[in-house]
Amino acid sequence: MKETKTYFIITYGCQMNVHDSELLGGMLEEIGYHQAEEMEEADLIILNTCVIRENAELKVYGKIGSLKRLKDKDPALIIAVGGCMMQSNEAVEELYKKYPQVDLIFGTHNIHHLPDLISTIEKERGRIVEVWDKEEGLIPDLPSSREDDKKAWVSIIQGCNNFCTYCIVPYVRGRERSRPLKDIVKEVTQLAEDGVIEITLLGQNVNSYGKDLAGNIDFASLLEEIDKVTGIERIRYMTSHPRDFNAELIEVINSSDKVCEHFHLPIQSGSNQILKKMNRGYTREEYLDLVKMIRQTIPEASITTDFIVGFPGESEEDFQDTLNMVEEVRFDSAFTFIYSSRTGTPAAKMEVQIAEEIKKERLARLMELQNEISLEINRDLLNQEVEVLVEGESKNNSEVFCGRDRKNKLVLFPKRKDIIGKIIRVRITDVKSFNLYGEIISV
Repeated sequence: MKETKTYFIITYGCQMNVHDSELLGGMLEEIGYHQAEEMEEADLIILNTCVIRENAELKVYGKIGSLKRLKDKDPALIIAVGGCMMQSNEAVEELYKKYPQVDLIFGTHNIHHLPDLISTIEKERGRIVEVWDKEEGLIPDLPSSREDDKKAWVSIIQGCNNFCTYCIVPYVRGRERSRPLKDIVKEVTQLAEDGVIEITLLGQNVNSYGKDLAGNIDFASLLEEIDKVTGIERIRYMTSHPRDFNAELIEVINSSDKVCEHFHLPIQSGSNQILKKMNRGYTREEYLDLVKMIRQTIPEASITTDFIVGFPGESEEDFQDTLNMVEEVRFDSAFTFIYSSRTGTPAAKMEVQIAEEIKKERLARLMELQNEISLEINRDLLNQEVEVLVEGESKNNSEVFCGRDRKNKLVLFPKRKDIIGKIIRVRITDVKSFNLYGEIISV
């Protein structure tokens, strides 16, 4: 083994997985590893997998297959696969039998054991499978390796109790476990001292925070406490469930200077029949009441959402209800997905599965409508000034910098020295459905 050992992590899926990968990196650096610039240079490659959609699983298998050439070239290379996908016994069996290049398989409940597992493989050069069937309390607080000096993820609750019929997350992440409030505030305070100015609170359902804790603690009270931390300038959170959003929480957000005026409220469908089959726990009317409450309290707020198209039994009438919901709410933007059947979920066993060509046709109609509305909303921002946290070069255009405003809209603007990580003022000069373009007014 080289004196300086290096690692490379490939992450699939949601922001929870991105944060988990930061924790994996933090643990590895504590035992002497350093992050490799390129995958081909690494002594250890970790794939942090996702199980939400079938396409993500196919990508994982394809990547693992391609790693065989690196293993053949360097037999000492350690290849590890973890994350949600590994909570499936079938996936673990297939991986172990068909991909002998994989040295370590671990799950979501025991990521804190990674250093010990890697140490064992380094010494014994064997293959290890360690996947816990269920959670054993909170995963302990772990070190983190962040790529961004000014922004950070903060986990506040692990697991999910919602059991939406299409979703595998409760089975792979376990039941809801809230972190103690004092531990979260301590972490946020330390991040602020390290120079972080924007945090995003993470949970499968952040609104459930505190339900399992003693005392009168909930998500609203957590926001109030974090709002007091000196140095933090922006607070975001994801994901919130419409069923648990209430007037108290909206009022706390309204009274805060730091919590951003962006509400991401996944509705998934505009049809009451489909919402019931999804076990979402609210009706379209209740969702519209929530939107009305937000807009009455914080008129300038942006509201974004998620939609699943082609859920089992979705009729054309049901889909029209979704289109009508988009027209009535006028979301700033929406993440739209084709329903993907997940083995082990109730929806996978439902009758009347929708044909792929119908799903794709409906998705195209939904995206076209939403993109038109997004463009119309963004046009109202022409010649307006917005506050942007500069992230760096745009991924799609290295000629310009990019960042997000408080409403989570992506803004692109000319490069300037020494502004990455700073909050600046930008005047919007052009807009598209997904991006805003502007000129720097002040730094």
